Amino acid sequence: MPSKRILQKEKKRAAIIDAAEHLFFSKGYERTTMDDLCHEAHFSKRTLYMYFNSKEQIHFEIMIRGYKQLISMLDQESHLSNIIERLKQMTGTFYQFSVDFPEYFAAIFSYENNADDFQKGVPDSSKEECYALGEVVFHRLAILIQEGQEEGVFRSDLDSKHTALILWSCMNGVLNTAKLKTNYLANYHYLSPKTLIDNAFDLIIHSICKNHGGALK
Repeated sequence: MPSKRILQKEKKRAAIIDAAEHLFFSKGYERTTMDDLCHEAHFSKRTLYMYFNSKEQIHFEIMIRGYKQLISMLDQESHLSNIIERLKQMTGTFYQFSVDFPEYFAAIFSYENNADDFQKGVPDSSKEECYALGEVVFHRLAILIQEGQEEGVFRSDLDSKHTALILWSCMNGVLNTAKLKTNYLANYHYLSPKTLIDNAFDLIIHSICKNHGGALK
C-alpha cells in the first residue's frame, strides 16, 4: 500500500491539476498565470514548482486526463464485424467525446506542438505520457485501416499509417467545424453537426475504398 506521505503528494498534485482545469477551461490557457494557479489551488509558488516545472506541463496532465477518458469510451464500443461500420463507430465516439467532454476535446485537438518540441532532449514524463496515449488512439485507427486492406475493402496501394494520419487530420477539422459552427450550419446549410460528420465520413471513406475510390494523382 502507498505510504501516507505518497498519498498526500498525489492528493496535492491532483488538486493542482483540478485547479488548472478550472482556470484553463473558464479563463483560457494563455490568460492563466502560475500566480493564478497558486491562488486557485491555495498553494505557494514554491509548492507548485515542486510538482510541475511549467504551466505547459500541467496542460499535458489535463490532456492526459482527456485521452484516458477518450480511450475509455473507445474501449466501450460494441464489437462490430463490418470494418466500415467499426470505423464509423470510432468516428461517432470522437464526436460523442467532443459533446460530452468539450473542454478535454478542445485541450487535445486544439493543442499545437511547438516547433522545437523534439529538439529539447528527453521530454518530461507528462509530455511523454500524453504523446503515448495519443499514439494509442492513433494506432487503433491505423489498425482499422490495415485490417480493411487485408479484407480487400480498402485500397492496398495506401500506406495504412499515412492514411490514418490523413483521416485523423480530416476528422479533426470536421469535428472542430461541427463544434464551433453549429449555428452557421443550421441557419445557412440546414445541417446538424452529426449530419455534417456523417457526410464527411462517407466522403473520406469513399476515397479509400478499393471498389469505389479513385487512385491518388
